[in-house]
Amino acid sequence: MTAPDDPGLWFHRAPGPPQPPRLRLVCLPHAGGTARLFDGWRHRLPTTVEVLAVRYPGRQERLDEPCVESMTELADRVTAALAAYDDVPLALFGHSMGATVAYEVARRLEAGAGRAPVHVMVSARAAPGHGGRTTLHRAADDVLLAAVRRLGTLGGVDPFAEPELRELLLPVLRSDYRLIETYAPAADAAPLRAPVTAYLGDRDPGCSGDRVRAWEGFTTGDFALRAFSGDHFYLAPREAELTSDIAERLAPAPVATARGTTAT
Repeated sequence: MTAPDDPGLWFHRAPGPPQPPRLRLVCLPHAGGTARLFDGWRHRLPTTVEVLAVRYPGRQERLDEPCVESMTELADRVTAALAAYDDVPLALFGHSMGATVAYEVARRLEAGAGRAPVHVMVSARAAPGHGGRTTLHRAADDVLLAAVRRLGTLGGVDPFAEPELRELLLPVLRSDYRLIETYAPAADAAPLRAPVTAYLGDRDPGCSGDRVRAWEGFTTGDFALRAFSGDHFYLAPREAELTSDIAERLAPAPVATARGTTAT
């Protein structure tokens, strides 16, 4: 396991009350995405749920750091950084690339690297081994951008339209695609014990419902699939409905009793 970085580098935390929350929700953004995707969630979720939005290296506050291009390294480093927040139960939510990162972090936590998650939520991502193989990280800039634009935009804004932003963001996007396209799940990986909820947009051109439903085979716990109206980035216009659903699923979360175990 990788030695932990400064946890303050990895997680954006909004100011909150001095008492510990009942539960922390660790949120992992998509390829090319940032922690700001989850800025509004703390206002929608119960005050007893603290949002830890993951800051990937190579963007925003971590612009001077190299991007991580290995799933093993990224999952190891996020897992190690979470050790500073194991005083209360945690759940994981990952969108697109972040869904696979969330799964790999959950695997590590359940294997004893920290407090086992009480729930794992995956969004807009086919289950490992069910999404098909692509090599967009090796494609020309215009080909990569066309594939990304086909998925939709956050709030109708194309960040690659401005030449200066495109020059800044494109290397990050390519690095993230290299990470996810070179990822291969462990052949002998045991299913998660935590319940898994999978979300998707019903008009997502990037992943079909059947491929998202395949997450059911990656847990021995309860599984649920929920579709919202929208494309790959449905979670922005459907933020209120999505966070309401998440709050309901986290409300009866089991109480942690020891590192790596939970009690129901």
